[in-house]
Amino acid sequence: MNWHQRDITELYQVTDSSPRGLSSDAAKKKIQACGLNELPAKKKRPAWMLFLEEFKDFMILILVSAAIVAGISGEITDMLVILSIVVLNALIGFIQQYKAGKAVDALKKLDVINTTVMRDGKACTLSSVRLVPGDIVLLEAGSVVPADIRLIESHSLRLEEAALTGESLPVDKYAGVCSAANTSLGDRFNMLYKNTIVINGRGSGIVVATGLNTEIGRVSTLLSTAEPPSPLQMRMADFSRKLTYILLLICIFLFVAGLIRGESPMKMLLLAISLAVAAIPEALPALITISLAIGAKKMVRKNILVRRLAAVETLGSVSVICTDKTGTITLNKMKVIKLIPGPDQAQGGDPIPSLPVLMMLNHDLVSGSTAWKGDPMELALMEYAEQQTPGSAQEIMLRFPKVAEWPFDATRKCMTTIHGYNGKYLSVTKGAAEIIVSFLQPGAPKEIILSEISSLASAGMRVIAYGYRVLDSIPSCNVNEGIETNLVFAGLAAMMDPARTEVADAIKICMRAGITTIMITGDHPETAIAIAKQTGIMLPGDLALSGAALGELSVQQLDRQVAKVKVYARVSPEQKLAIIQSLQRQDHYVAMTGDGVNDAPSLKMANIGIAMGISGTDISKEAAQMILLDDNFASIVNGIKEGRRIYANIKKFVKYILTCNSAEMAIIFLAPFAGLPVPLLPIQILWINLVTDGLPGLALSAEQADANIMERPPSKPGDSLFAGGVGLHIIWAGLLLTILILILQAFSIQQHNPHWQTMVFTALSISQLAHVFAIRSEEQFVFSKGIFSNGYLSFVLLVTIILQIIVIYLPAANMLLKTQPLTLPELFLSIAVAVIFFHAVEFEKWLKMVRRKLKGVKL
Repeated sequence: MNWHQRDITELYQVTDSSPRGLSSDAAKKKIQACGLNELPAKKKRPAWMLFLEEFKDFMILILVSAAIVAGISGEITDMLVILSIVVLNALIGFIQQYKAGKAVDALKKLDVINTTVMRDGKACTLSSVRLVPGDIVLLEAGSVVPADIRLIESHSLRLEEAALTGESLPVDKYAGVCSAANTSLGDRFNMLYKNTIVINGRGSGIVVATGLNTEIGRVSTLLSTAEPPSPLQMRMADFSRKLTYILLLICIFLFVAGLIRGESPMKMLLLAISLAVAAIPEALPALITISLAIGAKKMVRKNILVRRLAAVETLGSVSVICTDKTGTITLNKMKVIKLIPGPDQAQGGDPIPSLPVLMMLNHDLVSGSTAWKGDPMELALMEYAEQQTPGSAQEIMLRFPKVAEWPFDATRKCMTTIHGYNGKYLSVTKGAAEIIVSFLQPGAPKEIILSEISSLASAGMRVIAYGYRVLDSIPSCNVNEGIETNLVFAGLAAMMDPARTEVADAIKICMRAGITTIMITGDHPETAIAIAKQTGIMLPGDLALSGAALGELSVQQLDRQVAKVKVYARVSPEQKLAIIQSLQRQDHYVAMTGDGVNDAPSLKMANIGIAMGISGTDISKEAAQMILLDDNFASIVNGIKEGRRIYANIKKFVKYILTCNSAEMAIIFLAPFAGLPVPLLPIQILWINLVTDGLPGLALSAEQADANIMERPPSKPGDSLFAGGVGLHIIWAGLLLTILILILQAFSIQQHNPHWQTMVFTALSISQLAHVFAIRSEEQFVFSKGIFSNGYLSFVLLVTIILQIIVIYLPAANMLLKTQPLTLPELFLSIAVAVIFFHAVEFEKWLKMVRRKLKGVKL
């Protein structure tokens, strides 16, 4: 309902209340009808459910199916190993999510609100959860607004509403009727909203909405939307489905072809299982999960807390960052940017104190034990004034003692203080610039001053003006007696919530990385545009759009304009959602940063939501996938770089593992057609997939980012894991390795070598190690990149080679993996296959380099 448009008499009638408030009996009946004034707590998922959710991945289901088939066919060892990998993968993901949940709980602040309410005609204190519509609530400075309230009475009332509206400055509130129907939340001067904070003055009002019916409650209902899947989740699901279909077709074809040739069904079933084990990259899910967990751990050191592992990679894939302004781009702390003193004046031969001195006299601040306390705007004025004046504020206030005060009033929009001054009295008035100008004495250069005010306001600054008079006596308590007239102009103080110093550089890095930054805020358009231009978000030719203008656009019109608009101001939570969804319809991966309640729905809807850890509200942290522990936009750039590095390494995993797996599958599939026996046993394939695939693959996660990683465009939404030449590499390299292994097998069998299977097993294992060493970079040769630049990989390769030698020459390992000791010539022949394969992969880099040079592309 439009409570802001109704007068007080109508409000009493609609809520069955009166100036005496509700009776206790009426309140009890309303609680039964309306419920308690609280948001329903989100049901916390038990730990066992979090663990089971780790098994929902399609690739994990394939692995479980393969383990079951292996168990049924008698391959118990294979079954146990595959199930162990599945459980390990689930444990890693579960531990990371559980720890992140605990960290979020630690960030929360307990907040029990007690409220002063009129019940049975008397003021009493009770818990805010017991409030009902119709209650009369009394508020003063420091109070947290317990429900949505329509003001009845106000005295110098000023509220902090940034968490709900995004407004960076305190908002003046006063009783009265707001006639406009489509007024935004931030402009409803007679409404107080749940969880906002009274920072000055006092007032009373009637509760008009509680619980889910409040503005915060309405925002919480928007959070019921499902989170979009991460890019990696979509790519892995697509990869798993395609792999399953291809594998089923090949296994069926192989089984039927064997039966037609007269082979026994059991033999062909075992061959099909061997093919399945060879094709499924058992280690890939675990490698990706471990890589994401390592990346999440690194991000904590960079002040980013990851709540969901998939968000690590998603951050590296975003193409648009939609950022809130207040507290994210800016400091969320008012500062005086410019001081413009008036011309030196004197009355009666007495010099008038300087503008900074007047600023230290006219205020409502309270001196605390270590610092001033009070209105943020006045704190900023005092801080700046103290920096400009040799003496302390306390010394100056003793020199000019305050003898009278007329506090700020939302109707007058100014405040006046009277001070003792050389046997007379100095009246200092501070307020809205246009109001003070209208109070100036005749002959003052009002047009020049107003022009200066307009220039400052157009730059997004809030302008406070000062005037003064020298009086012969202390005036009466009536300000209408002309105290705030015929003022001498003392000067202007221009203030704003400034941008963080590091944000402009961070936005430049984003631009070079192909990432667009868009500001979406509830603040005033002038302020938002000024900050956007200052930080480089808004460039010549870019557009800004207000919430009112946005509300007039259809979905189709918004989709056509969304790419051109860099600033959205005075927008509602629903409009933030509409912007996010429009960008997603244009195939963008969208990151949303924010700290307020009004940001929570869009944080959840975005591909990745990033909440502020210090200033962020609990509801925004719950909705986000990541939390900035230092509230610093620049930290996001570090996260993007880490995400891109992780995704690049994941693509290397895929290239590395599937090249060998495709070779294994092709070798097993083609050997019978070439008249050769099955080259590898299932347990040997499993060893290759887990040891010579898994351990080096894990070490790839430590590979450093390429120097130009933040100068590349983000990956396209439609790109698969095989984009960028990955699929082509898997095909040709897998085919080459297949040919080399089959030639080695055929040659060894022709020589009547009884160790031929161990030679094939060893050649394939060593070739994998050569392969992982070569693909660490897409562009650089191994020796130019540095042999030991990845210390983890160098160590793992050494360990893996030792393990492979043990498997060949240790009797117990011979029994387990059905291997035989090789002679030195046999071992060297197996290694020769790996050497040929390594140089072929390096030759591919040379071909790419030649192709780029022919096209004139710089490396």
